[in-house]
Amino acid sequence: MGKAIAFQIGPLTFYWYGIIIATGIFAGFLAAAWQAKRRGENAEHILDILFYALPLSILGARIYYVLFTWEQYKNDPWEALAIWHGGLAIHGAVIAAVLVVIVYTRIHKLSFWHWADICAPSLILGQAIGRWGNFVNQEAFGAPTDLPWAIYIDYAHRPVGYEQYDYFHPTFLYESLWNFAVFFILQVLSAYQVKHRRIVQGGIVLSYFGFYSLGRFFVEGLRLDSLMFGPVRVAQLVSIMLVVISFAYFYYRQKRAA
Repeated sequence: MGKAIAFQIGPLTFYWYGIIIATGIFAGFLAAAWQAKRRGENAEHILDILFYALPLSILGARIYYVLFTWEQYKNDPWEALAIWHGGLAIHGAVIAAVLVVIVYTRIHKLSFWHWADICAPSLILGQAIGRWGNFVNQEAFGAPTDLPWAIYIDYAHRPVGYEQYDYFHPTFLYESLWNFAVFFILQVLSAYQVKHRRIVQGGIVLSYFGFYSLGRFFVEGLRLDSLMFGPVRVAQLVSIMLVVISFAYFYYRQKRAA
């Protein structure tokens, strides 16, 4: 997927993109395992969930991307399988991960909401780190800008119609910083949930969807590579729906538990 080479060992080439994504996955695993242990749960469940969620999330991210860019694949469907050429969407990955947790908890007779709360902070942490893969690949950036923190984009990576611009919004940075902030919020909520038991089960994962989607809605408005459904940015549509549904359902569950 990535083109920025970190190092080579014999015939093996290691890309910065892959290293960053792997770092995000590992950090997320450690965070989830820690959450499980602090709640007195068996952390081996986290490893089992990751075993299934990792490949299926990649598949889900690819399917989601292809569905909204089918025009470029309809004449060569086999290209849709070439994930190494790039083209993944985080919403597809999250959908797949949630389905894995649903199925896993049902099979093992565990509480879905409880384990979703355990996993949610790790998911946003992995996303926060993983966004830096967009930096090394010079992708997922925003509109041209002359702000002091603008990022320089090489000519080869500039979209058609924007070749004359040198500096663009570092939307990967905006989303990464927002995700780190959401991770901190979820950690605080998790600690409060464990210590005081006043936050209903499911409150952490619903907060994840709500807070992440709130930031993603605004960041997406700056991007130049958004997946589109007619005139609508798909990520913005999904995000605003998730903000409303997540916080409304959190409020509903909290009131029922009171």
